[in-house]
Amino acid sequence: MNSLRNSVRLVGNLGMDPEVKSFDNNKQLARFSIATNETYKNDKGERITETQWHNLIAWGSQAKFIGDYLKKGDEVAIEGKLTNKNWVDKDGVKRYATEVVVNDFIKLKS
Repeated sequence: MNSLRNSVRLVGNLGMDPEVKSFDNNKQLARFSIATNETYKNDKGERITETQWHNLIAWGSQAKFIGDYLKKGDEVAIEGKLTNKNWVDKDGVKRYATEVVVNDFIKLKS
């Protein structure tokens, strides 16, 4: 059951080309977002599609691979975990963000 703790699985399309940053210690970080769609019928029988956006990060060799091979529009399946962070911006306002840290991914379609 430990593998179910803080586990996220998503299938969606990249909303932008991944941004990859390199650090002094040869570590790399990729940031990207994917959109997932849910379709249902409302009370009037109309087909409704709702889109949710998810922010993702990946580290190390996965970050390099993601930067080299994924681009806006690609469909991917990812597995990872949720992380939350908070900070105070330059105006003194406390900000919050939730990200998925990618453990594994598969490129499905371009």
